[in-house]
Amino acid sequence: MSESKIRAKILSVGTYVPDAVLSNSCFESFLETSDEWIVTRTGISERRVVNMPRSAPGDMTAADMGCRAARVAMERAGVSAGEVDGVVVATFTPDNFFPSTACRMQADLGCTGAFAFDISAACAGFVYALTVASNMIAAGQAETMLVVGTEVISKTLDWSDRGTCILFGDGAGVAVLKATSGTAGVISSYLLSDGKMGDLLYLPSWGEERFLRMKGNEVFRQAVRMMSEASLEAVKRAGIELEDIDLLIPHQANIRIINAIAETLKLPKEKVMVNIGKYGNTSSASIPIALEEAWRDGRVRQGSRVLFVGVGGGFTVGSAVCII
Repeated sequence: MSESKIRAKILSVGTYVPDAVLSNSCFESFLETSDEWIVTRTGISERRVVNMPRSAPGDMTAADMGCRAARVAMERAGVSAGEVDGVVVATFTPDNFFPSTACRMQADLGCTGAFAFDISAACAGFVYALTVASNMIAAGQAETMLVVGTEVISKTLDWSDRGTCILFGDGAGVAVLKATSGTAGVISSYLLSDGKMGDLLYLPSWGEERFLRMKGNEVFRQAVRMMSEASLEAVKRAGIELEDIDLLIPHQANIRIINAIAETLKLPKEKVMVNIGKYGNTSSASIPIALEEAWRDGRVRQGSRVLFVGVGGGFTVGSAVCII
């Protein structure tokens, strides 16, 4: 490498979602709801799940899904397992408290020379993991890294709680990062946490009732505010203007949240990536899943300036500007 500034470039993205499709109509058999009610309030028509409601638990884990996505990403990037220096996994549904999901992935992928660890930042997890990996590459501690968002949220849901169970889906997305001295790469990022709001959205780790809980109205308000502010801060740190952004890829939490952010930032719809209708809220996996779709559809190409932003339980928020 030359002595010019080293950045982490996103070489490729790979994703995986389970085969089972949970449509809105499925909820009508055990909840007071309808397809119209769900679509109007969330923008979601269906989601993919490992565990169908009231069925025997599936045997696919966060690491399993992450590895499937990683193999796709690595093949697209032309990167072998032996070239990977580090694996950073964002998840709030890990396979175990320890070993980490990242360590399981490192072993299953055969990345024998890589370090591996998990990050817990809920739905902002992918941006947190991207920031950590990018900084490690910029510091010369790694050359090639896998940034993973993978979630089996279906196993955390209370299927009698209409306010939460209709929102979420399972899935995984992996980005391959590589050191570069060119102009592409992660050019800015911004992270912020506010632990005082931890009770707005949480998943207990102990006790008999380990279900995801959310105070929806307040989460909506804080998500719009924090994601809008974080977007502006990342753009400012990148030294560009908001109109210079080619595509905003927000965490796919709720169509009303995404629309409110776009309105706040005064971004036209064609500059905002939305695919929540097909997958629901996949937490840390939502941004890479959306990035892959945007890349495939030609909305992202070489040289595109892309803004990522996500907010999650904690409360956590993160944003990043990348040149693809």
